[in-house]
Amino acid sequence: MLSDSEKRVLERCDSLFDKTLEMTRDLVGQYSVLGNEHGALETMASWLRRLGLPVEQVPMDDPDLSRNPHHVAVEWSNQGRYNLVSRLNPDARRPHLVLNGHLDVVPAEPTDMWTRPPWEPWERDGWLYGRGVGDMKAGIAATVMAVHAVREAGPSIDFPLTLQTVIEEECTGNGALACVNRGHAGDFVLIPEPFGAQIYAGQIGVLRFRVRVYGEPAHVLDTTAGSNAIEYLQQLIPGLKALEAELNESPRTPPYDALEHPFNLNIGRIEGGNWASSVPAHAILEGRIGFPFDMPPETAMEKMRECVANSHAELGGQVEPPQVDFHGFRSRGHLVDLDSRGVRLLTQCHRSLTGEEPEHYLSTCTTDLHAFHVGAGVAGTCYGPVAERIHGVDECVDIESIRHVLKAYALFLCRWGSQ
Repeated sequence: MLSDSEKRVLERCDSLFDKTLEMTRDLVGQYSVLGNEHGALETMASWLRRLGLPVEQVPMDDPDLSRNPHHVAVEWSNQGRYNLVSRLNPDARRPHLVLNGHLDVVPAEPTDMWTRPPWEPWERDGWLYGRGVGDMKAGIAATVMAVHAVREAGPSIDFPLTLQTVIEEECTGNGALACVNRGHAGDFVLIPEPFGAQIYAGQIGVLRFRVRVYGEPAHVLDTTAGSNAIEYLQQLIPGLKALEAELNESPRTPPYDALEHPFNLNIGRIEGGNWASSVPAHAILEGRIGFPFDMPPETAMEKMRECVANSHAELGGQVEPPQVDFHGFRSRGHLVDLDSRGVRLLTQCHRSLTGEEPEHYLSTCTTDLHAFHVGAGVAGTCYGPVAERIHGVDECVDIESIRHVLKAYALFLCRWGSQ
């Protein structure tokens, strides 16, 4: 049942829906790939101020962050890079709720494959299109506007509430970790990742890796005089696929034993050589592999090193031993505490809005829940809009699903404060 106050808040959500879509479009208009997030952050800060919400920056170059054991060292400069938080009632002695979302997006290239430029949002048949619209700018807009709706039409928000919009969710998780490290972990976190209106039940471990091969350059008049690094690198891929198969072999720890192939390998980037008529002397492969939630990242890293070393030995060592390093995610997986106060409350809100019990979703990827669960022992889950082709061409989000998320988060805020 909905109280009169809750009904007023939900009505206010409807009246604010066009503004929610406006915010989403503004955020999508900022193509916030790695190192180019400032436009989206400034747009987000402008919206927060416009709605009367406070704005703080959490820097990425904080020395305390680099000392956190879960921090991932990176090759790029973090000078001037930051996350945004908006804190309400930070000194209140009540359970602290965090709403977290990431503003960074993956590259959209080749952009000529898109129906329209990916940073120019457009609508068609009830869907809103653009890079990052699903993953996850629509969800961010819905959560921020949910807070605004409750402040305007509902009970007063008198508990600690922190809105976080972070960067580097797509590569390291350091953005959310920076907020946790600064003391903004809270007691429960909700993230509107675009997995639909279902309770996120767990996520796997994820490791990003790089393999470098150095061959011997030579003129093509005699290719046998050199060692082709690109061709050698290709011969390492079957070994990586064998590691993927090994990780997916049964028996697997429940509940991931119910999924056919939860741990996926992706060869995401290859480069090498410098001249078409020279035997290439270098080649680099970058990839990502999933691993069981109960496996330490260090074990996955060692398995990767052993895999490459064994493949090199089997190939007869035609080149120097390949170099293996890790340049992004080394995220431990975990299962969501489905009996936590926040998850039970979200279940109740879903039931009130739909009349049905929410389904549970077991993920084969990672999210910024990692920073809260592993970095601070904080419970949380994901609940967001319905999106298609995230990380792909013509990424889109179902517009009415954004409305549902807006209302679900607003109702959650009303009830979090009353319990």
